Amino acid sequence: MLEWKTSTDLVPYEDAHTFMEERVTALAGDTQAAPQANECIWFLEHPPLYTAGTSADENDLLVPDRFPVYQTGRGGQYTYHGPGQRVAYVMVDLSKRSFDVKKYVFSLEQWIIDSLADLGITGERREGRVGIWVERDTGNGIIREDKIAAIGVRISRRITFHGIAINVNPNLEHFNGIIPCGINAHGVTSFEDLGLKISMDELDEALKENLPDFIARQASAL
Repeated sequence: MLEWKTSTDLVPYEDAHTFMEERVTALAGDTQAAPQANECIWFLEHPPLYTAGTSADENDLLVPDRFPVYQTGRGGQYTYHGPGQRVAYVMVDLSKRSFDVKKYVFSLEQWIIDSLADLGITGERREGRVGIWVERDTGNGIIREDKIAAIGVRISRRITFHGIAINVNPNLEHFNGIIPCGINAHGVTSFEDLGLKISMDELDEALKENLPDFIARQASAL
């Protein structure tokens, strides 16, 4: 059974990380450490903060004292979380599906792409660049590519945690304190920055509607 959690208040990062670790322990079957639990997808927003993945380069943290910085066990480099950004933490048991990390990340990407398509946004993958990107015509035939969604995952005892972050209407200036995901040749965008009036609730609905395809895609190799 899959449990949905949606938090309307800003969730401190420490609280979210503790919850994920406890849920992973429970899903892994360590009943002495934690009771049995359901798989879970948690929709939330964080107060402004930076997180560092396992590949983070300290030179990419441009303004170290601006916001709290949290070291995480997820893959990837530095990223920003804050109000106006939908974070979805995904805690599922890959032992019940395909234990293929690349396939899992591909499934997360496709979940975002399909959900954005329902909202009229064309999100795309780019070889060698983590996340989901949109093309923007800046005039004079110049096309710019900006990042609209980030992905960072960790898998412990075949249980996934961390997940995705999609920019609805965050303060994009807050990204200037880091080089997001180590990529400085491209920018960051949001629904609002693209001139789209799409609410967090509308995004949540699109993500929920596309979840069955995400789950089925991950199970298809079994």
